[in-house]
Amino acid sequence: MNLSGNCYMAHSQEAVQFSVPSTFSIVACDPESGDLGIIVQSKFPAVGSLVPWAKANVGAIATQAWANVSYGPRGLEMLSKGMSASKVLKKLISSDEGVQHRQVGIVDYKGRAVAYTGKECMEWAGHLIGDGYTCQGNILASENVVNSMAETYEKTEGDLIDKLFAALKAGQDAGGDRRGMQSAAILVVREAGGYEGGSDRYVDVRVDDHPNPIEELERIFKIYDMTLLSREDISRLLPIQGNISKRIQQALVKLGYLDHVNESSFSKSAQTALQKYVNINNFENKMRSDNRIWQSIYEYLLNDAGLKI
Repeated sequence: MNLSGNCYMAHSQEAVQFSVPSTFSIVACDPESGDLGIIVQSKFPAVGSLVPWAKANVGAIATQAWANVSYGPRGLEMLSKGMSASKVLKKLISSDEGVQHRQVGIVDYKGRAVAYTGKECMEWAGHLIGDGYTCQGNILASENVVNSMAETYEKTEGDLIDKLFAALKAGQDAGGDRRGMQSAAILVVREAGGYEGGSDRYVDVRVDDHPNPIEELERIFKIYDMTLLSREDISRLLPIQGNISKRIQQALVKLGYLDHVNESSFSKSAQTALQKYVNINNFENKMRSDNRIWQSIYEYLLNDAGLKI
């Protein structure tokens, strides 16, 4: 790993903080796209409402352990005024009486990463700072959780979203938080990256309470990805002809959008039925006018109709 920082560990008396969420997260900046993001899992409900904070072209912050939630908005405000991540961290912890119970990771828009783990955070607790990212966690199975996250993040190909998911799953595979799982969230910001360009929330998906929150987060994200994002590779476009045309029509007939299958062509009525199906399922951004269909939509349609792919 190409690490620009170090690994830090803190121990504590567990009885002091019985209600503290056991949490592990990674905060990162993509140097190519400029995207900033956080992904997190915790044995605590609705972790996405507390831990991740980010603003496009400014920075990203994860505040956890006995979380001081004000670190999020206050930290982003200071970053937006030009303060570096290290200076923001120092400012936040210097004015906090409960600092030894806090854990925080910060990455600014230039990719400068810093983290802090208070000495009273519940063991295993610590962080690892890398090039453009920081991994941190508390009440973990071992130090290997953050090590595995960092290693996986660095070796994973793809965009920031792919890398964050891979890192989170690696952390869980390494033992995750030792009290179990309950909630997970991913937040990625990009300038005008939100719906219709109206905000910077490129990705904002949360699982507030679930026995397998990481798997559930992935499942929901796949729907979010199909609905709101345009990440699918152009090689996944399928020509609507031959057997693909037949299967689409069979699915539309079974779902009640079409009266019959036209074996010879994808008729005007079939095109209208497909458009209606796409609109009802909120996949408008994936509808094509070139007689091709995204593989993700094709597979979703067939699954919805109970047909084999």
